[in-house]
Parts: sequence; C-alpha cells; structure tokens
Amino acid sequence: MARRHKIKIKTPHEITRMRAAGETASKILMDLVKAVEPGKTTLEIDQLAKELMKESDCKSAFLGYRGFKGQICISVNEEIVHGIGGPRKIQPGDVVKLDVGIVKAGWIGDNAITVAVGAIPDETRRLLIATEESLFAAIDHARSGERLADLCGAVEEYVKPLGFTVVREFVGHGVGRDLHEEPQVPNYRPQGKSPILQPGMILAIEPMVNAGTASIRILDDGWTVVTTDGKPSSHFEHTVLVTDGEPELLTWRPRGVPGL
Repeated sequence: MARRHKIKIKTPHEITRMRAAGETASKILMDLVKAVEPGKTTLEIDQLAKELMKESDCKSAFLGYRGFKGQICISVNEEIVHGIGGPRKIQPGDVVKLDVGIVKAGWIGDNAITVAVGAIPDETRRLLIATEESLFAAIDHARSGERLADLCGAVEEYVKPLGFTVVREFVGHGVGRDLHEEPQVPNYRPQGKSPILQPGMILAIEPMVNAGTASIRILDDGWTVVTTDGKPSSHFEHTVLVTDGEPELLTWRPRGVPGL
C-alpha cells in the first residue's frame, strides 16, 4: 500500500509562531558562526549555544531527542551530521557544520550552515558553494501547486553534474510543533506518487552533500555520521514556508558561505 502523506497545514496564528522560532534559530546560528575559530573546541561552541538559547528564551530541540547529548549538532570535515560537541579543537582548513534547532513557545526553528575556517582546498570550496546553491534550487520549488518530488530532486540534479553525491540515509522533513513531521524531504527524487505542495506547509530543507562517495557510517557514539572515504561533507538548511507566492524563508540569513 502506498504511504499516505498527512502533511500539516499551519494556520496564520501558527505561522506567526513559526516565524518567531525561525528568526530566533537563525540569530543563534549566525552568532555561533562568529565564534567558530581555530583553537576553539566543539564543546565550547555547544556551550555557547546553550547560553544564547537561554538569553533568547528558548531551548534546544535536539538535547535529549532520542538520547542526543548536545545542544546543537556540530560536525567537522568528514563528519556529515549529528556530531556532538567535545574536546576536538577546530583547526585552520576545517569545515564546520552547525545545525541549530530550537523550541520557542512550543514551536520549532531549524537551520544549518557550513563554515570554512581559513583557507580550504578548491574542491572543498566548490563543495560548500554547490551545497548552498542546491538548497536554493530546492527552495525555488517550495511553491503552491508544485510537487514535492521536484523540490527533492532539485538537490541531486544540481550537485551530481559537479561530481558530488547526496546522502540518502538522512533527509529533510516537515516541521512545526514537532521536530520531525511529515513529509520526508530527501535530497533526491523519490519514487512513487508525490504530494502537491499547498500554502501553509512548512518544510526543513537540508542538503547533505559529500565530496566523494555517498556511502556513510555512524561512529561508536551512535550519532556522528561520517563519510566512509574520509572526504569532506557539507550541510545547509532552511525552514521554508510554502505560500501562494514566493517561498518564505522562516530562518532567513544573508546568502553565502561563511569564511569564503
């Protein structure tokens, strides 16, 4: 039997709450970007996130989720997603992925960015730019009347000709009161019948793109996802509202890869 998509349509009041959560999540993310520098540990960045969330009257959407131990996900170089802050020191030439999810007044804001720390190899530079561009290629399909499959397919269709691969085991998602709602939003074109997007749907769109193989493994901590070939990965995410007109970025931030 085909899977039925029960995608929640947010009311105007709920959208107002989601705007507030998204704005807060974006501000915290960009404040953390400024703190990423050589010599800092990933735990120090995580603890700063805790302080910023307290100041913003919100809490982490990730801490305690299925036992996750971090305030945010912080993943370096070959780490793709779900890294937990620890003693690892950030080094010149690293690429650092920051994924911030918060709960504000019962509603989720979820966004992610990849930061270049100093000079990075040209291939890695191309990877980061391509990942962000693929995110906006997908966002361009977040319009009433379009099919979800076209949005999803836009990511892989953008990065594959450039020699990059998308992670298939982890996907974007609907978001609202819950961190993960319907529908799943993979970064490749899914098979089967695809739902038509409608105003009031809110999606967390998050390309995870690897420089080399798409193959992944999970470290012994049970969370950190890494590339099996040790090549770098990149991750960008926005929470996006489908409207009658242009897609609305609820986690708006200036476009561009920090550090490049």
